[in-house]
Amino acid sequence: MTVKIFGKGKTVARLRRHARLRKHINGTAQRPRLVVTRSNRHMVAQIVDDTKGTTLVSESTITHDFDGFKGTKTEAAQKVGELIAKKAKDAGIDSVVFDRGGNKYHGRVAAVAEGARQGGLAL
Repeated sequence: MTVKIFGKGKTVARLRRHARLRKHINGTAQRPRLVVTRSNRHMVAQIVDDTKGTTLVSESTITHDFDGFKGTKTEAAQKVGELIAKKAKDAGIDSVVFDRGGNKYHGRVAAVAEGARQGGLAL
């Protein structure tokens, strides 16, 4: 998969980093990929089987599980990690490959990973 991304700016740089990472990270049926998408306001996490091209489990701060949630964005990201780990366990998934989506492994992205580990997923 060759992706050519030209231009300047933060978004273009993140897309370039993500394309570079995806050369090495691939989700299989035995060990699917945990994709983290970060916006200024929300966190979205999906577990994807790249061989079939399907999303197995997803969770985000937009869902009804977060209605009335009081806390910081980092605490919400950690809760997303814990909830996706619970859903993955119910679906029979024990270990995943972590895809940070071109973002730094820091702050909310790291909080999702820590929440998933606390929920019982092997990253």
